[in-house]
Amino acid sequence: MGRRSRWLRTAGLALTALLILGAGAAGWVYWQLSDNITGVDIDHALGDDRPSRATGGPSPGAPALPGGPLNLLVLGSDSRDGAANRELGGGEGGSARSDTAMVVHLDAGRTAATVVSIPRDTLVTRPACPLESGGESAAADGVMFNSAYEVGGPVCAVKTAESLTGVRMDHYVEIDFAGFARLVDALGGVTVTTEEDIDDDLSRLRLAAGTHHLDGEQALGLARTRHGIGDGSDLGRIGLQHALVKALLARVSEIGLFADPARLYDVADAVTGSLTTDTGLDSLGELTGLARTLRDLPPDAVTTLTMPVTPAPADPNRVVAKAPEADRLWASLR
Repeated sequence: MGRRSRWLRTAGLALTALLILGAGAAGWVYWQLSDNITGVDIDHALGDDRPSRATGGPSPGAPALPGGPLNLLVLGSDSRDGAANRELGGGEGGSARSDTAMVVHLDAGRTAATVVSIPRDTLVTRPACPLESGGESAAADGVMFNSAYEVGGPVCAVKTAESLTGVRMDHYVEIDFAGFARLVDALGGVTVTTEEDIDDDLSRLRLAAGTHHLDGEQALGLARTRHGIGDGSDLGRIGLQHALVKALLARVSEIGLFADPARLYDVADAVTGSLTTDTGLDSLGELTGLARTLRDLPPDAVTTLTMPVTPAPADPNRVVAKAPEADRLWASLR
């Protein structure tokens, strides 16, 4: 065998080895990120006693159709787990609560989306929920919506949301304080405009009115702020959260996230360890597959709303769903 032939063979073997190592490394990274995600089998826990899917299929238990309309319950939890969450205001000990709740409706074809916030102070009838430890929690009337998560975790949060809205939640996504802050940092921050000064010791945020580019910790503070704006109610905070949703979508579009593998990896690595989903979304492939269907959805095609509410008769510091306006809104998402 000549020198040139030996060199070509050696180069070929080296290239093959690099390709194998590269594929192995990519597979390891994919497995590691997927393994970070916590999955909860909500469909199995709740069974068939649920609203029909938005697709209008005959079987409530049938899978959602690819490209069809989808409804997701998205929660931000104030988890106390881990030093990072405690440092960001999650608190010491105790169970987590759903600090933020949004129903995200994606229309067929993914040409538009509607985000509806449910105020955490909304008084609801919380149904009996299956518990991970066995048995079920007791049903309760006139309790705050965010108590469902505290009592029965994601399963009870979904069941209570479906009971309140009559809308089938096809998927569930939860992110904690630390995960949200890391997501914003991985995107390079977000730009928002505030209409008034914010000075809130509880959310640790101080901003003058105007346009600001926020890092992850500041963005989390904005999402949590309620006492430093308006009348201090949850409704004012929801307005800031909607501004953040639009800012995040604009940032994803601006940086071309899905065309930048390195940035996409940074974002995935930032959030997967802080993410809980239903078992239909608990892998990196399933999550990115859903995300890629939204890559051409412009921020101005996303409508943000708050469930119509009115002060609760028994407690002016709480609210209840306002009929018939809330009923009409939820009916439009079924």
